Amino acid sequence: MRIGLMTGGGDAPGLNGIIEAASRALIGNGHEVIGILDGFDGVFTNRTREIKWNEINGIHADAGTFLGTSNKTKIIGRADEFQAQYAKLKLDGLIAAGGDGTFIGIQRIAPNLPIIGVPKTIDNDLQGTEVTFGYDTAISVVSDAVDALRKTANSHHRVMIVETMGRTAGWIALGGGLASYADAILIPERPFSRPKLAEFLNRRHAEGIPGMVLVVSEAAKADGENAVFDEIAGSIHGVRFGGIAERIARWVETTTPWEARHVVLGHLQRSRAPTTTDRFLTAALGLKAASLAMQKKWGTAVVYREGRVIEAPLTDIQGPPRMVDPEHRWVKSCQSLGIFI
Repeated sequence: MRIGLMTGGGDAPGLNGIIEAASRALIGNGHEVIGILDGFDGVFTNRTREIKWNEINGIHADAGTFLGTSNKTKIIGRADEFQAQYAKLKLDGLIAAGGDGTFIGIQRIAPNLPIIGVPKTIDNDLQGTEVTFGYDTAISVVSDAVDALRKTANSHHRVMIVETMGRTAGWIALGGGLASYADAILIPERPFSRPKLAEFLNRRHAEGIPGMVLVVSEAAKADGENAVFDEIAGSIHGVRFGGIAERIARWVETTTPWEARHVVLGHLQRSRAPTTTDRFLTAALGLKAASLAMQKKWGTAVVYREGRVIEAPLTDIQGPPRMVDPEHRWVKSCQSLGIFI
């Protein structure tokens, strides 16, 4: 068969692992693998490359994506154009690694496309799977940052505010903050009380704690307030969150005895080489995707559930974002550790 391979949406650590694992399995079984460059753009502009074994050997250890990606392609109203251009590629089917934007886009413009979906996002908020690849790497970046910033916080007797990605879900802030024993973790699913947070900071100051580090999800908000965001015309999501860490830092300085600084980790969370955990996961996901393609089980997705990579209907990963349960066991762990959340 002639199988297409595409990566869409924002890059995530492990995309190259999917490409290498799926390609090696397909090529090893006598199939041709055609990489589509830069996500949907590659279909619309007919930009592809045949993937050769020697070109991908070892790329699983690299950040980014060998094929390129894009989350800015305009697809609304272009269904006929997409299907006509896709037909020119003469593919038997497509393996696509992407997030909610990728699969929402495919559903809109090519609902009958023979496809295997591999859910991808560092935000860990896709339905139908317990964990997404790239998440472990992203929270490793957060925990490393907190560990490092605690030294300067203690040296200067400051509160350091670390802003993480995650959009409307707090998984990255929660996982990274818990792993590093941050002093406070603020996530969208648990709007925080300003008076209680101020009381917590004041108490810690009075106890003689030399410095503190707070981890804040980019869409976190206080009780009765809205998240900080900018409207982005033409975006699939419509808004871009960010700026909450700076606002909290200024608030801390005017409300408590602490001096405060903020750090926005931003795309550092995407650009790190994948952790060993993410490498194991992408190897399993890529091999399963290739197996499903060779069995022509189109319209399915490869997901992680109960410690295993399994197949599921593609519709399972096309729902609304999977949010953190406000009473999640990790939240309980934070509370037991004395972390404000």
